[in-house]
Amino acid sequence: MHDENRRAVADVAPLDDQRRYVPALAARYLLLSLREGIWHSMAVCADDTVVGHIMWGRDEDGSYWLGGTMIDGTEQGKGVGRAAVRTLMEWPAQHEGCQELRLSYHPDNAVAARLYASVGFQPTTVSSGDEVVASLSVLDGHPKALNSPSP
Repeated sequence: MHDENRRAVADVAPLDDQRRYVPALAARYLLLSLREGIWHSMAVCADDTVVGHIMWGRDEDGSYWLGGTMIDGTEQGKGVGRAAVRTLMEWPAQHEGCQELRLSYHPDNAVAARLYASVGFQPTTVSSGDEVVASLSVLDGHPKALNSPSP
């Protein structure tokens, strides 16, 4: 993400029925990135057009997280979200000491649950507020699911 596309990222909006699980605009995630210092926001682009937002962070206990995944409602269903998650999974996995990636989602968000399961994340018994925490093991600097042969 850079100054020229920051506003386009802030304007990313999910489908109306998804707003019970995620903010109405990605601007909230950008604010978290700027104010809390843990999260690092990134633009999701298709060609040169911003179509979403995703972020990663390392919290106080050293855990690596993916979060803030939001694909604009007009761009959903095209595989962009899956591609963004798969691409971003590699980034924190290459940091020294990263043995696991985590993320969270609302338990009623079936679309998110399917997306994250499709790239190898498994729900844990841990929760973060009212959200399910899912994790993925990292092996030799790569998310374990990406080391598995494709079907």
